[in-house]
Amino acid sequence: RISYEQFLLGLGMFAEKRGVSTDKIEDLVSKSQGPILHGTVAGPNKYHDDKSYYTGVHAFGGPSTVDTDKISNLSQLTDRSPAD
Repeated sequence: RISYEQFLLGLGMFAEKRGVSTDKIEDLVSKSQGPILHGTVAGPNKYHDDKSYYTGVHAFGGPSTVDTDKISNLSQLTDRSPAD
């Protein structure tokens, strides 16, 4: 990162290279809308979009992180009875 003072120094150097006044460059920068970001958009992909290409667990709906129809609380996963 650069400091504000370094930014102003850079504007001065840019103005000198362009052959215009620093005030002119500062005015242009202050009127700008800032950075304009352009992201990419994924295109169609038959292996992702067409579920007939899915394999393994994904072919049957994918993995589940919460199996509420099978496990509803910790007691169904552990044996809390006294040790033998």
